[in-house]
Amino acid sequence: MSSFLTVGIRTGIVRPGDDLAGILLSGIALSEAASFRDGDILVVAETVVATAERAIVRLASVVPGEEALMTARQYGMDPRLVEIVLRESDEVVGGIPGFLLCMKAGTLLPNAGIDASNAPPGTVVLLPTDPDASARRIRKDIEDRTGARVGVIVVDSRTHAMRSGCSGVAIGCSGIEAVIDVRGRSDLFGRTLEVTKQALADNIASAAEILMGEADECTPAAVIRGLGIPIGDYEGIESIDADKCLFMGVFGERSGITRSGENRGDCNLENHF
Repeated sequence: MSSFLTVGIRTGIVRPGDDLAGILLSGIALSEAASFRDGDILVVAETVVATAERAIVRLASVVPGEEALMTARQYGMDPRLVEIVLRESDEVVGGIPGFLLCMKAGTLLPNAGIDASNAPPGTVVLLPTDPDASARRIRKDIEDRTGARVGVIVVDSRTHAMRSGCSGVAIGCSGIEAVIDVRGRSDLFGRTLEVTKQALADNIASAAEILMGEADECTPAAVIRGLGIPIGDYEGIESIDADKCLFMGVFGERSGITRSGENRGDCNLENHF
């Protein structure tokens, strides 16, 4: 492989309960890609996945508790948003004005991945409950309707330590290997690679994010064609424990970050669309 094609898939506004696979099929029909083919990799923004799955909360329905009120004062945040963040987090490790840094499902991310951008007024969008399962459902729906064997990545845009700006990060994956282990291979000078792994799904996610954008592009998905990646019964994103992470290990020791918040469960679905 010496080149590949990336095509954005434009849609209208996705609403709770929508048939997301059907929307994507209609969108790709109007794009340069025309239709899905065997070997395509479909990248879908987590916001539209969560919206279609009704993972939306009305802020007006949220009553913040004492911990949320105190934390909101400390970080200058809406107490209702803080309450949702606390419910959705496994652990809150710190924060800066406007944001809490949280652990959720083995991942370090701001505000537990809760997104107010591209959400209907007065609401916030949660992360999909099980992004791998979401990717698997979309993949199966597309294969059932078209016969095309594709890989699907659910992607979020996130900041990275000591860097300005957002890039794509895969949070759900089905049909391709998310990480390629290249340990044991040799570098240009014959040295054996001992720790290197290629974050394939993350790399694809960032390539797609260039077209998907962050604002009002109405391009919540993209198809990557021509990578030649095997499609199979692969599933899941590979993560590591915090104590094995260079960043968390070093800075956790220096700052004494140990505060854990009780996992308070999912938001009441009666407050969802």
